[in-house]
Amino acid sequence: MAVVQFIKADEWHTGEQKLAGHLGVDWHTLGDGFTWESTDLDETAAKARHAWDFAKETLAAGQHQLVILDELTYAITFGWIEEADVVDALRSRAPGTNVVVTGRDATAGLIAVADTVTEMRKVKHAYDTGIKAIKGIEY
Repeated sequence: MAVVQFIKADEWHTGEQKLAGHLGVDWHTLGDGFTWESTDLDETAAKARHAWDFAKETLAAGQHQLVILDELTYAITFGWIEEADVVDALRSRAPGTNVVVTGRDATAGLIAVADTVTEMRKVKHAYDTGIKAIKGIEY
């Protein structure tokens, strides 16, 4: 299994990444953090494009049964990566390579190429009431 993260920054050392390391998951955190905290959106976009280049190679290589493209939808909707390029890479991925794409607001082309689409929506979240993320739970 491989995970490519498009938004999260490598310095974060999240709980999910730590657990994945114990399980032998190839983990690649290639973003630079939340977009609203970016001091240089051009650099943020460039990192997302680099992450996409890496993800395309991973999809084509066929070395992983499952590839998770974490928060890829944002890179598409922000205009950093072309939807058509993503759709083409998903259609032409190596045989036996399954893909999970995460993020909100998937584009029509991404939905069309997917076998399964799930849309989740927040009903209530502790963060909205001022409760900070808890180590071991959210990260």
